[in-house]
Amino acid sequence: MSSTSLKNDSLPDWLATPAGEYLRAWEQSYFDRAVVDVFGFHALQLGFPVLDALQANRIPHRWLGCDVHPEPWPLGRDVLLTNYEALPFPDASLDLLVLPHTLELSYDPHATLREVERVLVPEGRVVICGFNPNSLWGLSKSCKRGFSQVGDFIGQRRLRDWLQLLSFEVESTSFGCYRPAVKTERWLRRLDWMDEAGVRWWPILGAVYGMVAVKRVHGMRLMSPAWKRTAPRAATVVTTASHTASRTGSKGLE
Repeated sequence: MSSTSLKNDSLPDWLATPAGEYLRAWEQSYFDRAVVDVFGFHALQLGFPVLDALQANRIPHRWLGCDVHPEPWPLGRDVLLTNYEALPFPDASLDLLVLPHTLELSYDPHATLREVERVLVPEGRVVICGFNPNSLWGLSKSCKRGFSQVGDFIGQRRLRDWLQLLSFEVESTSFGCYRPAVKTERWLRRLDWMDEAGVRWWPILGAVYGMVAVKRVHGMRLMSPAWKRTAPRAATVVTTASHTASRTGSKGLE
């Protein structure tokens, strides 16, 4: 049993390996759950075009932002070629951003995150996936150097600190992919018990994590509809003709 190395392979080639497909399957499932109930008008995925992180979302205007020409070209998706540190959107204009490994592959992850904060509306959400340095995959130096071509893996605690400095509130964090990045499908299937055991016994040691954060703006609060309270109306007493006649007849007998 040997581990796959990302050092000599390009990212698309590695993602086509059993370990890469295992990673993509978990992340696709995670993004589907994380974005399905996020509403608004505009959403953007930054990078990682091999994954459609917005496919389960119902926001009408959705884009895929790439800093290089994607190969192959993602069919059926609106693609923007853009600089992650200077997005072509005005302030507070996007309701949802998803960043699958975007910060790890960015030349300046701090600037990218600041730009995310700029374009998000108040109470907007950002969903981030990244490799966990405190995992079997993260401890593999060849894996770390190969995948993150311009920087190190960013741990979830470190990312949480960055988000808090930008007034984000972390809503949830999830971990997955507890099997090692083995080379063959056969060994990957043999080790499938590690996913269930990992969730139960060492949940924070998954190879990858997902995080949902909400942009908070001090001094702002969501306004609820101003429902007007009306006083209850008194019940109207209706006297029928037969009831009146009966009362009149009774008085005559007296």
